[in-house]
Amino acid sequence: MPCEGPVHLRRAAPGDARSIADVHVRTWQQAYRGLLATEVLDRLSVTRREEYWRSELTVLQGEQRPWVAELEGRVVGFVSAGPSRDDDADGRVGEVYAIYVDPGCWSRGIGRHLMDHARRDLRAHGYGAATLWVLEANTLARQFYEAGGWHTDGATRLDRIGPADVAEVRYRVLPV
Repeated sequence: MPCEGPVHLRRAAPGDARSIADVHVRTWQQAYRGLLATEVLDRLSVTRREEYWRSELTVLQGEQRPWVAELEGRVVGFVSAGPSRDDDADGRVGEVYAIYVDPGCWSRGIGRHLMDHARRDLRAHGYGAATLWVLEANTLARQFYEAGGWHTDGATRLDRIGPADVAEVRYRVLPV
């Protein structure tokens, strides 16, 4: 699948659920291979992820929906952000919940474009800082975030994914 040409960003619509789910699953299967249990990655289902995204996109108001990156009419990435879900956050801290780019489109600036847009959107909604969580062992993602000005803030947590607890670290950017 070619990933050359201009990328257009727009708010996701309920009709994008399948495309977002496809990017979501394929990215997990590529990015987390060796970091998560193989059986967890092999059992991921685009259909189940589509159900989740269809529900999410139906419930969220338009201005709260994720942003999708389109290339020649097909979704090649997405970013989802909003208020922080962390217990220690005040109302001026936003969070990037998810950012995924189709593995065939990595290293073409699409992720950076999505992240920059998410940060502008958070700033426009009054957030002065933002956080995100990443698997501690995901060095590729961590390098991406650090190149974009994000820094670890010392917070860690364990998250149960399949049969294992995996360590996550929190990154923060200030100002957004």
